[in-house]
Amino acid sequence: MTRHPADASPVTAPTDAYQIPSGAGIGHVHLKVSDLDRAIEFYCGVLGFHLVARYRNSAAFVAAGGYHHHLGLNTWESRGAEPPPLHHTGLYHVAIRYPERRDLAVAVRRVLAAGLPVQGASDHGVSVSIYLTDPDGIGLELTWDRPPEQWPHTPEGGVELRMADPFDLDQLLREAGP
Repeated sequence: MTRHPADASPVTAPTDAYQIPSGAGIGHVHLKVSDLDRAIEFYCGVLGFHLVARYRNSAAFVAAGGYHHHLGLNTWESRGAEPPPLHHTGLYHVAIRYPERRDLAVAVRRVLAAGLPVQGASDHGVSVSIYLTDPDGIGLELTWDRPPEQWPHTPEGGVELRMADPFDLDQLLREAGP
């Protein structure tokens, strides 16, 4: 059996009944980038986020809609740096969720038009996802969630999260329209 670092941890799960409130969520993610202008061009120019604020050449905040920021981009500890090596701890990917399947299709078409490679596409049952990296090698998942009533369930009634069901990327791209 392959052991992962989490398997060897002496930490045990808490025994109290506390659960994070169901309305809690991830407010924003702050990413270390090596070139702020290049990151802004990707997140705003390709993915379509709105630049909310920029602080000289050290940080920028971008958002969808009228939110204060979904992503922070900074070079505080990373200006000119290389991406972290594989097989190290850290962020695996950030998921950007689109409200409609067509919105996901348009975003993927823009990524491909910018000459950026897609690394994978999966149907997870609850969602469909496209995987790529940003110009700094940070993993991104562009995703659309199916309505909850369409989610698959296990025989026990729990939500079934599929890891890598095949997905027809060409069909998705056709949904982007002209």
